[in-house]
Amino acid sequence: MPRSLVYTQSPWEETYSEIIDVRSPSEFAEDRIPGAINLPVLDDPQRAEVGTIYKQVDPFTARKLGAALVAKNIATHLQGHFAAKDKNYHPLVYCWRGGQRSQSLATVLGAIGWQVTLLQGGYKTYRTWVLQQLETLPPQFTYRVLAGPTGSGKTRILRQIQSLGAPVLDLEALANHRGSVLGEEWQLGPTPQPSQKYFESLLVQTLRNLDRLSPVWVESESNKIGALYLPPKLWERMKQASGIALEVPTAARIEWLLQEYPHLMQHPELLKGKLQRLKYRYGGEKLAEWELLIDAGNYPAFVADILDCHYDHAYRRSLHLSYPHIHQTFTLSSLDDAAIAASAAALLIHQ
Repeated sequence: MPRSLVYTQSPWEETYSEIIDVRSPSEFAEDRIPGAINLPVLDDPQRAEVGTIYKQVDPFTARKLGAALVAKNIATHLQGHFAAKDKNYHPLVYCWRGGQRSQSLATVLGAIGWQVTLLQGGYKTYRTWVLQQLETLPPQFTYRVLAGPTGSGKTRILRQIQSLGAPVLDLEALANHRGSVLGEEWQLGPTPQPSQKYFESLLVQTLRNLDRLSPVWVESESNKIGALYLPPKLWERMKQASGIALEVPTAARIEWLLQEYPHLMQHPELLKGKLQRLKYRYGGEKLAEWELLIDAGNYPAFVADILDCHYDHAYRRSLHLSYPHIHQTFTLSSLDDAAIAASAAALLIHQ
């Protein structure tokens, strides 16, 4: 083995030129070390082909085919991705268990003369570490919960607080989800929600970068954001935290929601389809009322009614059950940029 190959079980303590995940694209998509790039030595169809031959023919034939495919893919990466790397290039390489796939690429890179670090145990070592971090990291922080009914500007205030230098855990951004029935199919970008595992990877990365000496501001989420669940230790600490409940005039909330969710008006049939999920709770007569308002284009009245019937009731119930230690309130008269900025500054002063 070339001397330029070194091994580690704790890559998160070091700095590398790049982190290279050599697993297949589907494995990479499910979860990876944040910031890693994917240079598969076997893609998904190739991996499936080799696995089938291994089981149905014999392991020796499978290894011969696998070696040929790996060599071909590594050659492609050398001629492409690695072609411009200088002699000081120092990557971390990992695969599923730290076995043949990562060893193959690392051996070639090491033979060229680059210092290469291999993750012992591969992704499985990393995943074990993430699960340990999810147990030990959340209790290390003091949390300050920002609550408020739908349309009260919680996310905007949190991001303004963050811009002022205070630590913020933006769970909706990490989960790529708006966190409401009407918002769930319009995530915060063109991509779907991450997998549960990658959400946890992103969460660990974020927590490790937060200041442990200052209160961490977080929105009053439930334990589920879209399809993703908060780790139990984090959820327990959030429920125990004190915080602030925003109070905003209903008219200001309606105005803001109509600006923030233009798809409500652009896709009325899709909106009415989503409302069917609430039929079991409010009945066909209420849904018919909402559909009439939508058909008439009376979106302010529709938003006002669904806030009163659904969102505000759910908010009050959730606040009472999940966040019993929130006793302070903060009133905003409007949700314009100046009011959001002033509110964030005032909340930090009185935290």
